[in-house]
Amino acid sequence: MIQDHHPLAKDFPELKDRIHALKTSNTHFARLEREYEDLDKAIVRMETGVEHASSVEIEQKKLQRVTLKDELYALLKA
Repeated sequence: MIQDHHPLAKDFPELKDRIHALKTSNTHFARLEREYEDLDKAIVRMETGVEHASSVEIEQKKLQRVTLKDELYALLKA
């Protein structure tokens, strides 16, 4: 199934201001957020056929994305 991008601000609109604040003040959060966004875009490219990947590779990337999102959410709620 092809999905849209999952930017943090779209998935957590109530935390949009917090996301922005941490991106500008916390280098660890900013690095993780960039990694998450890059991974999310790569998944969309794979799902749409722009980049070739097996279903196993796509699922592995999705698991990485969930792990990153969980870590970012924990930082947002801290």
